Amino acid sequence: MTEVDDLRLRVADLERENERLRAPDTPRPSRGRARTTIAVVLIVVGLLLAPVAALGTWARLQLVDTDRFVSTFAPLAEDRAVQAFVADEVASAIKAQVDVDELVREVFDGVRELGLPPRADAALRLLEGPAAQGLETLIADVAAQVVASPVFAEVWESSLRLTHERALAIIQGSPGTALQLAEDGTLSIDLGVVADKVREELAARGIGIADLIPEIDRDVPILQADALVLIRTVYTTAVATGFWLPWVVLALLVAGVSIARRPLPALAWTAALFAVVFALLGVGLGIGRVFFVGAVSPSVMPEAAASALFVQLTSLIQSTAVALAALGALIAIGSWLAGPGRRARMLRGAATQGSNALRAAGERHGLSTGRFGEYVERWRPAILVVVAVVGALLIFLNRPPTLGGVVGVVLGVAAVFLIVELVRRPAASAVAGVDDDGR
Repeated sequence: MTEVDDLRLRVADLERENERLRAPDTPRPSRGRARTTIAVVLIVVGLLLAPVAALGTWARLQLVDTDRFVSTFAPLAEDRAVQAFVADEVASAIKAQVDVDELVREVFDGVRELGLPPRADAALRLLEGPAAQGLETLIADVAAQVVASPVFAEVWESSLRLTHERALAIIQGSPGTALQLAEDGTLSIDLGVVADKVREELAARGIGIADLIPEIDRDVPILQADALVLIRTVYTTAVATGFWLPWVVLALLVAGVSIARRPLPALAWTAALFAVVFALLGVGLGIGRVFFVGAVSPSVMPEAAASALFVQLTSLIQSTAVALAALGALIAIGSWLAGPGRRARMLRGAATQGSNALRAAGERHGLSTGRFGEYVERWRPAILVVVAVVGALLIFLNRPPTLGGVVGVVLGVAAVFLIVELVRRPAASAVAGVDDDGR
């Protein structure tokens, strides 16, 4: 764009502004202020509800959908920190039910009753302590091997799937489920299934103590945090609002931008603030991880296990926050480029000149879109709006949004815009000069 073209645009803007100021309609400033106020209120409410809608959708997808619930927590069975924690708890549960020292003492006492020589009896007494320690070590090793094996992962996943409905009943306040969520936020898991596998493994190795291990009826707390009480509250709310609240947020933001006196700048600021809101949500999740780990470790579980559990639990909402923050930033950039700013007009003008040059070069080589290009030129604004709306709906309907999905849709929309720009066939006067919107 030349300096003359830029001056021409600035003069046209000043003339339109002077005509607006000379208009006799005196109530217009007050109506404009009221319109701006309504737009600001709608946008602010929409931005405040946006993270709530994201959390509600996350809770609904994470807790109500069985497949997603299992896919979220099943990988924990392969986490080494979680495996070590569960193996220690299983071994402790078995030791609490079986007095290993007393058992070894009874065995050695039976051997002594055979009338051993004094030196053999003394040696046997020296072996009693190491034998008890060795048996305890064997139990711990077998428990660790069972938990690290694919068998445990299968048991973990099947248990998650089978108890999902009962877990929902727990969140809803129904008693008698395998996963126990107490009112103080303590989540417990029944160790009986894992202990049964340890008993089977000991029996397969021919170790008689396996027959002496009783049925383990013990719940071990794997998580204790007020956040779980919040999850119960969020779940109850999410069931009712997790589906329609995002639509309400979208309607508020669209209405606010539409009512604004300058929609494009309003869209740019709204999108930028939208990105900031979800960036803060992502940062808040990172801070929440620090507080969560500090609250549950080492009193409830080791730090590594607590960190793995929190990361696995919040990975979906974390990725959603990143994706929505990226979406807001991209929309803000696109709105600025389409806005009335001087630099934006210069960039659009340069892009238009480049596309005009490409079309001219194509026509010189016999490549022309002909009447189809004229049709595209006539309906170009409508085509661009439809493509943008379709792209937004694709992102919005794909719940939860992902960074890859957002970037993919944005690139697709940008590619369609570029194709439209290259295919359209403007009039000769528009190619020679500058069209009405400065491009």
